[in-house]
Amino acid sequence: MIVAFSVTPISAGEDVGEHVAEAVRVVRASGLPNRTDAMFTSLEGEWDEVMDVVKRAVQAVEARCGRVSLVLKADIRQGVTDGLTKKVETVERHLSS
Repeated sequence: MIVAFSVTPISAGEDVGEHVAEAVRVVRASGLPNRTDAMFTSLEGEWDEVMDVVKRAVQAVEARCGRVSLVLKADIRQGVTDGLTKKVETVERHLSS
């Protein structure tokens, strides 16, 4: 599965990068394939391991500010690996034709 998620600290002001970095640190330490952009972090793996990482990322931000908002979108598809890369490659292939 691929999960795209965003953890936003509530009542932390406008500059939340330091708090968000704690969530990204958890994701990167997990060893699972991941990608972070301006709005979301995407993470790929099996259901239980991905959801555990999301939970720990939320907890890392929550520990700093006490309240968070979580937005999560999941693509659950059995038998697919390296979806983070393959999905983008497919779009790029179509763009170049």
